[in-house]
Amino acid sequence: MKKRRMVIVRTYSAGCFAGELVSRKGQEVVLANCRRLWSWVGGASLSQLAVSGSSNPQGCKFSVKTPRHELTQAIEVIDMTPAAVVRLEETPEWKS
Repeated sequence: MKKRRMVIVRTYSAGCFAGELVSRKGQEVVLANCRRLWSWVGGASLSQLAVSGSSNPQGCKFSVKTPRHELTQAIEVIDMTPAAVVRLEETPEWKS
């Protein structure tokens, strides 16, 4: 089985998400094993998060993983580096 690309997606109104890219058709994106990036510290922008990840994973608010997430109105899709994926995995799930 081919490994899926790990990406960060910014949408028009639903926020930002990180996960495995399942499909993309226009502005519609489907992600697997997806986390909502509610807020972050230790990274100036989504671009920096995609390249190096957060330097302060404990200070970030990244949701629990959803098995499948359909996003509409995607504005950008950014490939993540392996180092950024490791940092994402190190970030504790934000939940109450």
